[in-house]
Amino acid sequence: MKHLSYIILGIIIGAVLTYYFCPRVVQPPEKIIKPKGVISIEQAQALSDNWTLYRKPAVDSAAKKQGREQDDRSTYWDLEDIENYLGYAKNYSDSLGYTMTGIRVYLGEYGENAGQTKKNLTTMIIVPTGHKVKSQASSLNMNFQGGKGGIPVPPLNEGEGGEQGYPK
Repeated sequence: MKHLSYIILGIIIGAVLTYYFCPRVVQPPEKIIKPKGVISIEQAQALSDNWTLYRKPAVDSAAKKQGREQDDRSTYWDLEDIENYLGYAKNYSDSLGYTMTGIRVYLGEYGENAGQTKKNLTTMIIVPTGHKVKSQASSLNMNFQGGKGGIPVPPLNEGEGGEQGYPK
């Protein structure tokens, strides 16, 4: 019995020493990659100013017909909602046999039956894009859209109406 307690004590001491003296694998920090299409703040401001100059009068005149001073021109989603939606859309796409490769943002309009706060006003919809997973036996990729077609996954809507111009 005495020898068994020495063996157990030896195992415990060995485990503690192993924990403290063996090197741990340290994960390198995730590399941050600047995505294609990032523009300067000045370029974004110019694009927003152009929209205000050329599109805002027509859009706001439609909103005024509904008794609202101006229509929304941007939509806000919380970062957590976007991250959750992207995970949901990827998982849903996989379950349908699609590979999600991106998203599209569409403008939409709520229409006549949307209730007084949204009636006939602009909204934005995020739709996942990608392509059907080709079978393993296929040696020829017949996808001519480059993975940019819509996937039958429920889109994201219900963002909050945003600011009326690019933030300065």
